[in-house]
Order: sequence, then structure tokens, then C-alpha cells
Amino acid sequence: MKKNLLMWDESLFRDPDVFEIDYIPEQFEFRDAQMRELAFQIKPGLRGGRPLNTICKGLPGSGKTTSIKKLFQEIEETTKKLVPVHVNCQMDNTKFAILSQIYKKLSGHLPPASGTSFKQVFDAVARMLQKEECVLLVALDDANYLLYENELNTVLYTLLRAHESYEGVRIGVIVIISDPDVDLSRAVDARVSSVLRPTEIYFPPYGNEEVREIMTARVMQGFFTGVLSDEMLNLVVEQTQKSGDLRVGIDLLKRAALNAERAARRSIERGDICGAYAVSKYLHLEYTLRTLKDEERRVLRELAAASAGGTEMNAGEVYKSIKEKVPLGYTRFYEIVKKMDAMRLVNLHYRDGKGRTRVITLRYEPARVLEYLL
Repeated sequence: MKKNLLMWDESLFRDPDVFEIDYIPEQFEFRDAQMRELAFQIKPGLRGGRPLNTICKGLPGSGKTTSIKKLFQEIEETTKKLVPVHVNCQMDNTKFAILSQIYKKLSGHLPPASGTSFKQVFDAVARMLQKEECVLLVALDDANYLLYENELNTVLYTLLRAHESYEGVRIGVIVIISDPDVDLSRAVDARVSSVLRPTEIYFPPYGNEEVREIMTARVMQGFFTGVLSDEMLNLVVEQTQKSGDLRVGIDLLKRAALNAERAARRSIERGDICGAYAVSKYLHLEYTLRTLKDEERRVLRELAAASAGGTEMNAGEVYKSIKEKVPLGYTRFYEIVKKMDAMRLVNLHYRDGKGRTRVITLRYEPARVLEYLL
């Protein structure tokens, strides 16, 4: 019996990095058409011209970020005259934060955190581009978060009209949108729309067989032989499709293997997968909460506490309760609630009665929200 148990220094993982969310696989399948279109859009930049602007749109976990990062790797291996910068707008969602990441890419370090204006940093970025005679390509990943913060117009306008103030500066953008309800053509104002003129590339959700092949490749590369049976792989694929996000499936594989290791078993069983899914299915919640500001987290905490009481959350009544603990005006409170609705943390809907009543409901169990807010 002992031969079927792991020794203390053994592992089920051949390569644990394969199951990290930010891992970029060498073989990237089922996005050839999107990659070719992206390469076409970028190509003018390789010749010293301005890259064509692009919108990459699709649900979370549909390969948008990986496609961009794969192409950016190829660019960096090919030329220094086109500088690609990937910005995670969930984390860097202000114009200064975004410009700081561009500055860091060009200079090797961040600008001073205080005493430096947005204009000063952008002027430094433009001067570096002029001096090196290079073209800048900026990928704004999860740019829908900039809409929630009312920053997108300013960021795009600054980047795309830089050539008007700085001779020879050429900048292209790739706007990555993970919110299917966002229509960028309506979200940006006329002064931005006139210079953006993007090509939209759609990333459809992965089908059942595509998920299976992707998961099989990860399993073969990341686990030792025999760790995951075909039957258990079927269950992982089923759970992944239920969540609608490939990242959930990858995280599920990692957690299931850790569960099996904890039990000192050499293979993953159904209980390991079901137990892992109970955590992995909240991956979106976990990552989204990381992006909230302190004020927003406090509002969500109060919403979760109120929701746990089982009473209907009328926006006006909730605000009266929250303002005693979180000092903010109703307009700001409602802006936060609308942002959380767009981020799929809450549902905001209207009920007709004496006027239109705004009703707020949580998309997740209140206890789980409170747990991840700790």
C-alpha cells in the first residue's frame, strides 16, 4: 500500500509554473486567426510607422491577454524600434499610474511618486521616444476598468494625439475589453473617436473540445504521468465550462493536485476536484476585490453585511445606513454601486412603484464576499 502513497519529499507536479495564472504557454492553440489579425495591425510599427489601433474583445479567460503577451515577446526578440508596453488596468487604473508603467518600460524605473505631474511624466516619455526614435505600442488590458474610473478618454486622447505636440512621436494602442456590455464606440467621446478608428478583434469563448485540448496540454506538461485520469479530466473540463472561464479550470487543476498531495496520494480523485472547485469558482471575485479602493471595499462590506440579513437592499435605504459608517455623499455612493454592477459584483436593477426604486443584490454569497474582503 505504501508504494501508492507520496513520500514527504515527492510531488505530483512536474512543473508547477504551468498552473499559474500568468503563465504563457509555448504552444498557444485556437487563437491563430486573432494572432494573425493582431500581427497585421502591429506591422506598421515594425517599419517605423504608427501601429493600427485595435480593440480585443471577449469574455474573461478567452485568450486575449495571452495573445498580446505572446506577440509582445516576439516583438521584443525582433526589434528595439517598437516598444510594447502591457498595462493591467485592473491594478493601474489612473492616467498617472498608466503613464508611470510606460515611463518605467522606457527608463527602467518608475517616476517619482510625489512632486511630479502627469504632464511632466508624459513630456519625459515623449522626449525618450524622440531621442531613441522608437515607436510605442500600449496594450490597455481590461480597459473597461478605466471606464469605471472615468479615465479612458483622457488616457487615449493623451496617447493618440501626442504627435500633435511632439514631432515624430508615434503611438498605437490595443484596447482589451472583458466586459461584453461595453460598446467602446459609444463609451469614448468624439475627440478620441476621431483618432482611435480601431479594428475590433473578437475572442469567442473556448468550446468544450478546445478546453479539453488546452487542459490536456497543461496536464502533460505540469503533472507527472498518471496523476490525472481521463475520467477526472472530463470532470475538470465540465467544471471549467460551468464557470465559463479557462482560468478557473487551470486554477482548479492546481488546487486539486495540492489536495491530493495533502492526502499523500499519487493521483487526483473526484473529491480533490470538487473541493478545489469550491474555491476556484470564486477566482473572479478574488481578483476583482483586489482592484477596489479602500472606500469601495468598505461600501461592499456594508452591502454584504446588509445582504446577509436577508432584507431587500433599496439603494436609498442602504445609503442611509452606510453613510453613518462610510462618510460619502449619495452621488459618490451611487457611482460606486454602478461600478460594482459593471464589475459583476452586484446587480443593480429598478422596480417601478412610487417612482423608480433602485434595488441592489449581491452576485455572490455575502459570507464569501466578507471572507475575501478580510
